[in-house]
Amino acid sequence: MKVKRQSKILEIIKDNEIDTQEALAEMLNDAGFNVTQATVSRDIRELKLTKVPVGMGKQKYIVISNEDSEIGERLKRVFRDGVTAIDFAQNIIVIKTLTGMAMAVAAALDAMDNTEIMGTIAGDDTVFCVVKNETKAIRLIGKLRVNMNKN
Repeated sequence: MKVKRQSKILEIIKDNEIDTQEALAEMLNDAGFNVTQATVSRDIRELKLTKVPVGMGKQKYIVISNEDSEIGERLKRVFRDGVTAIDFAQNIIVIKTLTGMAMAVAAALDAMDNTEIMGTIAGDDTVFCVVKNETKAIRLIGKLRVNMNKN
């Protein structure tokens, strides 16, 4: 449950300008996660989220993208735990996930900062990932499969 909740947090902060723990807790509760402010505070600390200014005196939470940090490992774990299969057709990679995990996997994939990726689209259990050409698709699939198999 913790991995799913933290995956949802990553998804929420990617898609929304969340500036308080209370706002994040409310969105998690609306999404079906029964959380308290204390739980959200712990998750923020574990995910190593930080606030950045977004203008007009407002701030929002973001993920610090650093491949060598604990958050990089956490994102890889979200990807590894959520993905069930990877395949491709020309320059489109299709990633099958556990039900309800596609958005979290897409958010983790985007945060991994793979330069081959032009964009991702996620449904409920499928992520479409577009890369520039078939050669780059094959290369990226190799990297993703390595991430899936690391413990």
